[in-house]
Amino acid sequence: MSQIISFSVDKPFADSLESLIKNSGYQNRSKFLRDAALHFADLQQRGDLSKMDDEEVIEGHLIIHYQHGIEHKIMEVRHSNTLDIKSYNHSCLPQSHMCVDVLHSIGNATQFRSVISQLQNTPNVDKVTLVRTPVRESGCC
Repeated sequence: MSQIISFSVDKPFADSLESLIKNSGYQNRSKFLRDAALHFADLQQRGDLSKMDDEEVIEGHLIIHYQHGIEHKIMEVRHSNTLDIKSYNHSCLPQSHMCVDVLHSIGNATQFRSVISQLQNTPNVDKVTLVRTPVRESGCC
């Protein structure tokens, strides 16, 4: 069920809102504002990974872009007990000439910081990103 919520903003922001929504890839203002609010609230409540409490449990996707030859390092992460890896996907990206692995992972902030640091300091790893799963109080699972 939908509910209408209204709020006031200054004119420069209101004037730029539509292009901000469009440039972000949204076609629906309500969904953009909902997602922006949820992202902002998550960042305010849990903070950036570097500032999170060491024991804060995180679930999310660890995305690793790399060149061939370091698969053994990713296997070490997958088969260690540092993170609980729930699923794993590997793809070769022909446009960018690199590989990408996505690991659906669960662990605490310390564990994620350790794995990310290890991977970032591995030769031929181009980018490591953690996309945290939003926290909900109820839902389907």
